[in-house]
Amino acid sequence: MPSPDTLNADPAPASPAIAANPGGEHAGVIVPRGLFVYTLLYGGMTVLAGILAYKQVQLWPTDLAVEGGIFGFLLLVAISSTIAQLYGEKLAQRLVWWGFVPLLVAAVLMQLVLALPASTDMVAMRGDDLAAFERVHSTLWRVWAAGPAAYIVSLLLNVWLFSRLRGSGASNGTVSLMLRGAVASALSQAIDSVIFITLAFYGAFDITNLLIGQVIAKVVLSFALVPFLITGGVALARWLDGRPARPGRS
Repeated sequence: MPSPDTLNADPAPASPAIAANPGGEHAGVIVPRGLFVYTLLYGGMTVLAGILAYKQVQLWPTDLAVEGGIFGFLLLVAISSTIAQLYGEKLAQRLVWWGFVPLLVAAVLMQLVLALPASTDMVAMRGDDLAAFERVHSTLWRVWAAGPAAYIVSLLLNVWLFSRLRGSGASNGTVSLMLRGAVASALSQAIDSVIFITLAFYGAFDITNLLIGQVIAKVVLSFALVPFLITGGVALARWLDGRPARPGRS
């Protein structure tokens, strides 16, 4: 298990290392294994969070609720903070911007699938499934439209706050890392909730309970869960980056 000093060491250079051959031409770009894994996970979470957001989950025993995308979005927060900690703020910001690509591709593919005719077997034998699929996803456009607006504002704010709270200290301890992650997440996710819930659901139903529940849940989880996700994410990335490459593999 890495020590606190290892977890909070200076961020690695934002630019990936480049391996050169003896002739001076680039043989390829070597991406740290931890960065590669988190980039893949990040792209998947941007899409999945939008899909999960369509269901509102009750916060028992109250009538307050949260949209299901909160779970994927908290992972996005933890990943972006981890990358900012290890590989630099600028790289984390670029990852947030590039996160629009899987969102856009998913939205286009969803519209394509909705526009294409269903098979005759599905129409004849699974009509209820087809109707449910089309009813849910044809009304998902507001969620897909609200998601990017809330996404870009909140995640860029999270990266900025997380990096600013670090200050000028190169290494300021695991406790500081956890607090920075919690505070940045809580503030950015409260703003995310207001933007997303308003744009996605205002006018469709009374959003009061959902909005209050979402803000409370994100703030609580930001302090109870995100710090451990970030410290665990940093430790995992350090472990992945430190593993020797197998022959024929990066």
